[in-house]
Amino acid sequence: MGAHPHGWWILLHIVLFVFWLGGDLGVYVSSRYVLKPGLPFAARSTALSIMSLLDLGPKVCLVLILPSGVTLMALEPHGAEDLLNGWSAAATWLFAGVWLWLTVRDHHQPGRHPWIRRADWSARVLLTAALWGAGLYTLLAAQPFGVDTNPRWLGGKVLLYATAIACGLGIRLTLRPFGSAFSALAAQGSSEPVERGLRRAVNGCVPYVAGIWTCVLAAAALGVLKPGADL
Repeated sequence: MGAHPHGWWILLHIVLFVFWLGGDLGVYVSSRYVLKPGLPFAARSTALSIMSLLDLGPKVCLVLILPSGVTLMALEPHGAEDLLNGWSAAATWLFAGVWLWLTVRDHHQPGRHPWIRRADWSARVLLTAALWGAGLYTLLAAQPFGVDTNPRWLGGKVLLYATAIACGLGIRLTLRPFGSAFSALAAQGSSEPVERGLRRAVNGCVPYVAGIWTCVLAAAALGVLKPGADL
């Protein structure tokens, strides 16, 4: 007999988790070389190129984790068939496809089309708010959305995913001065003010990066262990 389709969706969910966490680790390691003042500019520029290339992976995974998760819920709605079904899964994949296009386009052409960055930013803010609301409701309601299997673990997972998106927004805000600082490095060479600006922008992201890693790992643990679930 062939593999059950549910298993393939679980595998996709796991692969996205692995690439998200692994890619983020590669971005962090590359950033350490970008900040090394003893390296020649060409080496630091190469490290930045590697960092940017690796960063696309986690961005893609963050987007696709959403529709893959909704698909898994639609396959086992546990009484919430009116909300979680093939139509809702298809709509989520359609939304994710548009969001992914915005994400990839902005990654490859940052700042070239300001409306793309604004649209992507707005989508992330609205999605974060909606998921925080859905996650809290799932945690607090007796039978959220008609599900009677105690899905509080799922509410926690949704909250963690929304928090990871919010941490990504924090990284974007913190990194805004990086471009001008690196341009100054290219034009003027290394100096303490330039290096300080680079360190402030990159190292300021570390708490948000740690937040993302914590959220992703905790969400994976909830998805595997499903504490309290009555399945």
